[in-house]
Amino acid sequence: MKTIDYSKKENWYQIPEITKDVDTFYVYATEYIMGSMTEGSPDYATLDNVEMLEGAAGEYALHASAYAESTNVFMPYYRQVGLRYAGVVWKRDGIFDAALNGTPYDDIVDALDYYFEHYNNGRPFIIAGHSQGSAIVKMVLKKYFVEHPDYYKRMVAAYPIGYAFTKDEFKAYPHMKFATGECDTGVIITWNTEGPKNREVNADTCVLQPGSMSINPLNWKLDDTYAPASENLGSLWPNEKGELVIQDRGADAQVFPDRGVVVTHAKGEEMDEEATKVATYFFGPDGRHGEDYALFYNNIKANVAKRIAAYMASR
Repeated sequence: MKTIDYSKKENWYQIPEITKDVDTFYVYATEYIMGSMTEGSPDYATLDNVEMLEGAAGEYALHASAYAESTNVFMPYYRQVGLRYAGVVWKRDGIFDAALNGTPYDDIVDALDYYFEHYNNGRPFIIAGHSQGSAIVKMVLKKYFVEHPDYYKRMVAAYPIGYAFTKDEFKAYPHMKFATGECDTGVIITWNTEGPKNREVNADTCVLQPGSMSINPLNWKLDDTYAPASENLGSLWPNEKGELVIQDRGADAQVFPDRGVVVTHAKGEEMDEEATKVATYFFGPDGRHGEDYALFYNNIKANVAKRIAAYMASR
């Protein structure tokens, strides 16, 4: 398949004006969703897929913008796997990583190459994503940064939120370190959010694996210390006019290490019947996957600033 020319600005959702000392390279989640379910649809989105392009814009607003206050946010377009085919691979392998080999991963590697050669200029950086984007970031952490240790030394932190990172993987890839608190750097910060029922029924989801790990996005602990909603600095949620505003959604958080998830009692977004059916199949009857960022938005923003300050103070 033809490679993407990342020297062309139209192949990036955003190439920011440089106003900060730190960058973020953000990889968006699966946005080729309902279109991928139609008969005869391709397994991978083309770069002009409207559903993906519109979804990427929405994800910037809801997710990647959390990094914009402290960093220059770069976000490339890439040809991602559709949710239908990702589900086929998940049911076959127990995880959909294999669906990312080839085009999705190769596109992001090409974008990273261009970013580091032409845009980064030696600045420290964060690499972040959600869901499929986080799965690709995991592959980048395992492979690309081993091949480019000079880049890896400048990584403030990785936020590949909403995808499985397991204890066995950290043993197999000792250069990767999971976060242990709110200010450590060069580490991986992630969680998978669910409602209580998912844990009660031990729901099978496409973003969890045995031995998965999560950190609490309110108190930044790995144990089951409960964080009440009073520790939540604000969720990003649409108001009655559809505008994204900071709200109190009552989002508490507690890590359950036995399952490797964060459980919240806050409600997720309302979806129509078809979307609910798809979400239940992939994320269980009480999933909060789509709200991994939104429910804890201001806490993520604050944490990014703290880790950057800690990184700069150590240099």
